[in-house]
Amino acid sequence: MPSVPSTAAAVTVGITGIWVLYSSLFLLRNYIKARAIGVPIRVIPVSHSNPFWMLMDRPVLSVLRRFGLGSTSFARYGFRLWEIEDRTKSHQEMGPVFILVTPDRNWLYIADPDTINEVFRRRTDFPRCVELTEVLDVFGPSIATAEGARWKVQRKIVTSCFTEPTNKIVWSESLWLAKDMLQYWTSKPSLATTARDCRTLSLNVLSRAGFGKSFKFEGQEEQTSSSETYQGSLQMILENCFLIFAFGTKALGNPWLPEKLNKVHKACEAFQNYMTAMYEEAKGADDPTSKNFIASLVRASQREDEHAPTEKELYGNMFTFNFAVHDTTAHTFTFALYFLAAHPDVQAWINEEIREVFKDEDYSYTRDFPRLKRCLALMLETLRLYTPVPVAKWTESQEQSLNVGGGKTVVIPPNTMVLPSYGAIQSEPDHWGNDPLVWRPSRWIEPTSDSTSRPGSEELINWRKGTFLGWSDGARDCPGRKFSQVEFVATMATLFRDWRVYPVLEHGETLESAQERVKKLIETDSGPVLLL
Repeated sequence: MPSVPSTAAAVTVGITGIWVLYSSLFLLRNYIKARAIGVPIRVIPVSHSNPFWMLMDRPVLSVLRRFGLGSTSFARYGFRLWEIEDRTKSHQEMGPVFILVTPDRNWLYIADPDTINEVFRRRTDFPRCVELTEVLDVFGPSIATAEGARWKVQRKIVTSCFTEPTNKIVWSESLWLAKDMLQYWTSKPSLATTARDCRTLSLNVLSRAGFGKSFKFEGQEEQTSSSETYQGSLQMILENCFLIFAFGTKALGNPWLPEKLNKVHKACEAFQNYMTAMYEEAKGADDPTSKNFIASLVRASQREDEHAPTEKELYGNMFTFNFAVHDTTAHTFTFALYFLAAHPDVQAWINEEIREVFKDEDYSYTRDFPRLKRCLALMLETLRLYTPVPVAKWTESQEQSLNVGGGKTVVIPPNTMVLPSYGAIQSEPDHWGNDPLVWRPSRWIEPTSDSTSRPGSEELINWRKGTFLGWSDGARDCPGRKFSQVEFVATMATLFRDWRVYPVLEHGETLESAQERVKKLIETDSGPVLLL
């Protein structure tokens, strides 16, 4: 009679064999579909969008590279945000369009600006892939996962949240919190909490402008909040989003799972409770003059018509605001600070502008924000090299024809992903000059021959449409663009008016070698990670 371990091993081998056979059949099916399109092909055995694979892709990639397999298609394309590392390499090898075949579906990548513009323009032909974005429906449907008529209603409601009165709140709150963060930072001989602190600042700005809750900045070492507070629960959710997307919130609450996973479940419960409390508070306040997100959403939900958002949609949008508006801005802050630490010349360049614009202590959003072009250029250049979340389109249930440049038109089968190659299009020498991989914010400032031109009176360059997609484009571009710009500019202007940032020197290291080390760190350690 076989033992229990041997039976379990046999079952495991059997399940693995069935999975391999199943994946192989679907991979072959998708390869045949890709061949019919008539563009270059690369094949990988697992989809990089598979939430379970996302939990292990980076460690597996590290092993492949250790054994000299880093140049295989699997190692090049089989992990999240491979586009950032690949940049223009694949398109230099295969041209402006190629297709990546996986068992799940095929992914068509485009690096031609005119073709990208056409994809964004044809919103109904190339909608967002709801099957991918629905992982964001952790707390309910939102604008990120809506399509068709429902999306139009959601878009109108969400757009009403991002107004100039809201931007003024973002400006003043960012200035105040940045001063607090600066006071905390300057009390330390060195910092190892930059990313966490930037996330805290960004979360607090959103809390005030979005939900009417003002929090004083606390550095990581000062924080006493647990995963059961609003800030602590959201922090844990954002840091473990891939885990939540893969298993769902309820599954993580099973008592037989490790305590760390149960903590993520408790954080989800706590955040839901806080959203419910804020919703009930906003309903009870009944203030028609309130301009924050939650008040706008509640007013929309109280309309007596079929288009009024449901309570679940309200919670879904509240989470989406936190996930998209706060988290992506916080990442951009962190990248920008590391870049600045490696580029003291850029720090001097923006300080010149800040000193010119902030001549007194009366920092005005209306007067000063439009003049801080160099500070905004920091954000644009950082997003050019490290766009946080590329947007995926697809053909849904219909085949679509698409002109892919050079007079060539391809017919794309149903259920095919169609993506602008962000990493390639935003670092293509034909668009960005002979130094596209160099972080140089001044490339965004319009050159002038006027000797009287000075900081605070410069203009930004409008690069060719379709070559910069920091906030996506078309009808479904990011409605929080101005919100994030105001937050970033106000914070950077406050931090660098009187202070500088430098890398901490390791033993025997010069400042120049430390700056090169920081640049290398940005290039090699920029993927998303799972934190527990």
